Amino acid sequence: MSVERTLTILKPDCVRKGLIGEVTKRIQEAGFHIVAMKMMHLSSTTAGGFYEVHRERPFFGELCDFMSSGPCVPMVLEKENAVADFRTFIGATNPAEAEAGTIRADFADSVGENIIHGSDSVENGKIESNYFFAESEIVANKG
Repeated sequence: MSVERTLTILKPDCVRKGLIGEVTKRIQEAGFHIVAMKMMHLSSTTAGGFYEVHRERPFFGELCDFMSSGPCVPMVLEKENAVADFRTFIGATNPAEAEAGTIRADFADSVGENIIHGSDSVENGKIESNYFFAESEIVANKG
């Protein structure tokens, strides 16, 4: 296996609940290396650009409204098998269906406000990371 990068976003509900530290700690304890991180407040336009793939879906407007409702924390993570491992680590999109001990099972309230984003493929991990970070902002993990 090779080291992969994935993007995560601690969503506005995570920030509002004061869970940045707890979720970040769990991410690191699970063996993911944070190689880029920033706090930002997305505009509706920025959120819409990021979620462009969902533009035709009925939830697109609500998703953009939610993601622009407060600050969020995008991060680039590295680890062997990062994408699949992170998707397992955060749990199902619907917190009621997420396995116990996952981020969403422990902290999310609903499908719409589910605390955290995780890339769904290695290719999307690269695309999504580039949406928020220039390569010069990503610090290579040395160990």
